[in-house]
Amino acid sequence: MKTYSLIATVAAGIESLVANELKEHGYKTETENGRVRFEGNARDIAFTNLWLRTADRIKISYGEFTAKSFETLFDQTYALPWEDILPLDAEFPVSGKSVKSTLFSVPNCQRIVKKAISKRLMDYYHRRQHLPETGALYPIEVSILKDHVILSLDTTGSSLFKRGYRMDKGGAPLKENMAAALVKLTTWRPDRPLYDPTCGSGTILIEAALIGHNIAPGLNREFSAEQWTMLNPDVWPIVREEARDAIDHEIELDIYGTDIDHRMIEIAKANAKKAGVGDSIHFKQMQLKDFTTEKEFGILISNPPYGDRLLDEEEAHEIYRQMGDIYRAMPTWSKYILTSDETFEQHYGARATKKRKLYNGALKVDYYQYWGIRKKRND
Repeated sequence: MKTYSLIATVAAGIESLVANELKEHGYKTETENGRVRFEGNARDIAFTNLWLRTADRIKISYGEFTAKSFETLFDQTYALPWEDILPLDAEFPVSGKSVKSTLFSVPNCQRIVKKAISKRLMDYYHRRQHLPETGALYPIEVSILKDHVILSLDTTGSSLFKRGYRMDKGGAPLKENMAAALVKLTTWRPDRPLYDPTCGSGTILIEAALIGHNIAPGLNREFSAEQWTMLNPDVWPIVREEARDAIDHEIELDIYGTDIDHRMIEIAKANAKKAGVGDSIHFKQMQLKDFTTEKEFGILISNPPYGDRLLDEEEAHEIYRQMGDIYRAMPTWSKYILTSDETFEQHYGARATKKRKLYNGALKVDYYQYWGIRKKRND
């Protein structure tokens, strides 16, 4: 199979997580802002779309060059072997972005790229009329940064965060790949208790359960490249079957989620069931202040409502104060709390062990980490 230059796009701040995922699966990586580069064939494209938990998309970097004029952009685009991947009837819309570049007009860049690819295919297929574009979808992007052009094909389609299990999201949803990132940024392992006191639609805990049972997050959805005739579509059912065989339902998980809203608890239960982990998570309607536990060395992850989201500022601060009062009495637990409120530590009543800047969509947030007492190892 042909090897391609691949790009896993990723939200700012978690590039290292995507790189680590790829390395764990045996890929060599190069990390840049907002993307991780690696190489792979058609099977690798299928595999990474199914298995990457924290990435946004898998793209084929089909051409890279410098362009400061539309003539150069056209010529360099035309020079690429588009016929090797685009069939005669391919539907290939072109999107674009340009930052700090001579060619700053995105619509014009898109138009030039579209024209160059069309001309290449028409010359190759000996067509005088316009291409039909009635076949499979091949989304193409022209991305220009400081005059460096990347022409890529999106193999994913809908972003990887769309796992397909979320039947209802509630009022302020956390993207599934960001939820997986929050879990991976903790020290949680499947043999430790995990608790979310503000679980909402259950996304964080569902992502943890998928990790705990080794369930590929993309197993129950479709991808653009499955329809690409030039890219060995027969590898997809093989990779899917291997992913099903890798699931381990024998692992017992201690995962617990609560929320003050009984409607969100019902949504969370339905989402977990749809994801195939309904029996692995215990959901219960409960106020945050009523939580007690005798368990030790657990992990707590929370994405509480904050002032610019669902509650007013004072209500959010009261939640933070309650958290501080309750969780300080749990010294063996490690607590990880996500919020955009920069005064969080003041209301919680303690400085975080570590703070990490992340982005929940376009919103800058901080992940406050309070590390618990470490469990002593047996000699």
